Amino acid sequence: MVAVLGRPTGSAPGSPPRDRVTPLLEAVAVVTERPAVPGYERDCSGDAACVFGPAWSDATTAPGSQNGCSTRIDVLVRDLNASTPTRSGACTIDGGRLIDPYTGRVVDTGDSGVRGIHIDHIFPLSAAWDFGAWAWTPQRRAAFANDVDHNLVAVTGGVNSRKSDSTPADWLPPDPARHCFYAARYLTAATAYGLPVTEADHDALSAAVRRCPG
Repeated sequence: MVAVLGRPTGSAPGSPPRDRVTPLLEAVAVVTERPAVPGYERDCSGDAACVFGPAWSDATTAPGSQNGCSTRIDVLVRDLNASTPTRSGACTIDGGRLIDPYTGRVVDTGDSGVRGIHIDHIFPLSAAWDFGAWAWTPQRRAAFANDVDHNLVAVTGGVNSRKSDSTPADWLPPDPARHCFYAARYLTAATAYGLPVTEADHDALSAAVRRCPG
């Protein structure tokens, strides 16, 4: 079941204040355009390069890692309200309710399960690769890909598929009231890992930050 919440004209409740996000906007490095760096491969099957390590690995140095559960489960437990462990153990969950951070829609997974819930890399992995992750150690790339605190959020599958590997110049949340939240999270990931944004991305993020409550 999916219900749509009322869309506020400003920022959604819980959005960070502007004076907390503006320093991130000022601190992030800005480049003219995104380079195209060969070698990115997310797939780990066959002979693929798997440059960010196996998906949702618990064996990294990322915050919350090495707790016995996959990164996907860690994010679902954090982001789904009223999530409950299954009988097989605490590392699987059965249902819960997601307030999609990009649309404001409320998704009750009690009937359909959690397969339709995706985990989004707010700063896309392919963009990170082009902007400098190609030069990181494999350990740092794996940590970035599984960083629950800085770069991961649970979202509905449809909106995550539409976002794909877009950066802010080409994609912002469908609900403008959630642009402030997204900009704050994107800039947090970028500054935490020393990743730049393009001039066009910076313009889009600047407009999003202006929506943050003063």
